[in-house]
Amino acid sequence: MKRKSVSYAKWGYIFLAPFFIVYIIFSLYPLIQTFYNSFLSYVVDRGSIFQSTKIEFGGLSNYASCFSKDETLFQSFLNTIIMWILGFIPQIAVSLLLATWFTDLRLKIKAQGFFKTVIYLPNVIMASAVAFMFQAMLARTGALYGLFHAANDTTILNTVWGTRGTVAFINFLLWYGNTTILLMAAIMGIDPGLYEAAQIDGATPSQTFWKITMPLIRPILSFVLVTSMIGGLQMYDVPALLTKDTGNPIGKAYTLIMEIQQRKDSDVGKASAVCVLIFIISAVLGLFTMFFLDDTREKKKKRRKA
Repeated sequence: MKRKSVSYAKWGYIFLAPFFIVYIIFSLYPLIQTFYNSFLSYVVDRGSIFQSTKIEFGGLSNYASCFSKDETLFQSFLNTIIMWILGFIPQIAVSLLLATWFTDLRLKIKAQGFFKTVIYLPNVIMASAVAFMFQAMLARTGALYGLFHAANDTTILNTVWGTRGTVAFINFLLWYGNTTILLMAAIMGIDPGLYEAAQIDGATPSQTFWKITMPLIRPILSFVLVTSMIGGLQMYDVPALLTKDTGNPIGKAYTLIMEIQQRKDSDVGKASAVCVLIFIISAVLGLFTMFFLDDTREKKKKRRKA
């Protein structure tokens, strides 16, 4: 008698099923519901004793109102981008420097495990805890008030660029360790023979970095840039806690997610429209970044010329 062969192909689908079930319930369905709500005039009246809800089809009225002169959506978008850029530029620069140092065998850095742990440790701490710590240290009674205080004896958090700079520094502190680990993994994946050949040919460390390291880690750089950009557009907890959910001074630290939080309990339709706009902006910026950093186009051009 022939034994029946056991097919293990189905087990792959069984192990993947929990992910898809959780994704559909907690991600895909809320996303579709948000798109649907963005076309509704979904207003919740909480002013009376009994809560009342008014739901009507509003078409594109929510999107049109987001771009009206009275709305602060564009200013919130500008604030978010500025604070993200202020934090991302030193983040990627320091991470590249540290990743290059730790992966360079010629430097022979001792106690690398300790330094890597210290660098990554801030990423484990909750952003809210770090925000509360900086708020306490920069207050009038805080330890850093004597070093960082503005004119007229006001705290640094009462100035526009002081608040933006503090938010950017906290984001840098929380995420440069994670970026360093990713870039180290990318650099360690490069063939060591390329560096040895470059040294034999007399290439300087800077030439090796720009001609070998940077081109070969471009996919990881693209990933870091896109994920950081998406995370930056979703910035909320740090500026909200530092400014007590007001975005002050003069609303220059007010972010896109703070706009959503302001409307979610009253005007659900407009809050959903802002969510959809953030989704579209993230998708467009992400696709543009991936297209700009894609090296396959350059390879195709070189093949055509050859």
